[in-house]
Amino acid sequence: MMRRVLWLTVAVLAFIPALQAQDLMDWLQDAASSSAESTVDSTSTDSAGLLTLEPGESEMYPRISPDGKHLLVVSGKGRKQVVTQRLIENGDPVNLVSENDPLVLDSIAWFGNDTVTFLSYRADSLGLWEKPVNGGVIRRYKRLDGEIRSPIVLGEGNVIAVRLRLAPKRAMAAAHKRMGVDFNNWQVRGKQSNLVRISENGAEQELASGTNPALSPDGKRLVFTMQEDRYWHLFMMNVDGTGLIQLTEGHHIDVQPTWSPDGKWIAFTSNRAKQRALNHPDKDRQSGRVNWDIWLIDHDGRGLTRLTRDNARDGAPAIAGNGRVYFHSDRKVGKENSRLHQVRGWVKGFHIWSVELPAKVS
Repeated sequence: MMRRVLWLTVAVLAFIPALQAQDLMDWLQDAASSSAESTVDSTSTDSAGLLTLEPGESEMYPRISPDGKHLLVVSGKGRKQVVTQRLIENGDPVNLVSENDPLVLDSIAWFGNDTVTFLSYRADSLGLWEKPVNGGVIRRYKRLDGEIRSPIVLGEGNVIAVRLRLAPKRAMAAAHKRMGVDFNNWQVRGKQSNLVRISENGAEQELASGTNPALSPDGKRLVFTMQEDRYWHLFMMNVDGTGLIQLTEGHHIDVQPTWSPDGKWIAFTSNRAKQRALNHPDKDRQSGRVNWDIWLIDHDGRGLTRLTRDNARDGAPAIAGNGRVYFHSDRKVGKENSRLHQVRGWVKGFHIWSVELPAKVS
């Protein structure tokens, strides 16, 4: 393949002398990347199964409980947005966890098997709160200030979070052209994001530029996404900000990483397949109207594998201990799935699906 790329390079230079050097490098990198990906997975379809389907409702951003029995799901119906707890075995709702609080929708996370944490402005100030997932007393874990997203509790009062700050006007203008907020949770219009560590006494240490942090199962490392020019890639570092390494590269957007329970693999959302999103040809402006899929890579940056294949937007993966990856998608729901979930009529929007992990992972 590399010889073919070099031969084509000579041909391009011979017939298009005005070609810019940067354009040529972009083309070469894309060609080499496509070659590497094709050796990993050659199937043309996936075998994802539908987990949740409620009448007139969308379900997004699945979060798996530590014991692997339940999911937290952000659900929407019209203008109402709620967080529900569901059984992982069949997607059935268990109870309502929170409703109509935008900060909760973005920040809610498991804190053990029976408790969740979330951001909220209740009590007239921003705070990180905790509550029993099945209902009970709500307690403020830590008081915060400014614009914070995606908090991760490390214990003993220490928190990793994304700090948002105003971006330069140039960055604000670029952000205006990018995708909407429903699927894109790695960007906030007009804002720059940095990972920070907040100590028990409130002292704040800036760790790196980036967003979408995910804590490893042993609590020692963070995987996250960082922007480079127009693209986003996965990076990893220790929770104190040391040992920064880059896991992915290329002219793609790699975001929303999550760890496998054993800490060996990382699933993430990417547009690197460079296929057209047939279901939504006009929505992915930033990515050149391509679809999004779930990919897998090991913690050393090897074993890149494409897990889902559909002309839709698959995103926000979560790896369970049962050998499956759960994610949201706006792929087409067939009549059989609608019948099984007892839903009539035309179905649209995002729902929770799952796909089996490769044998080498599970």
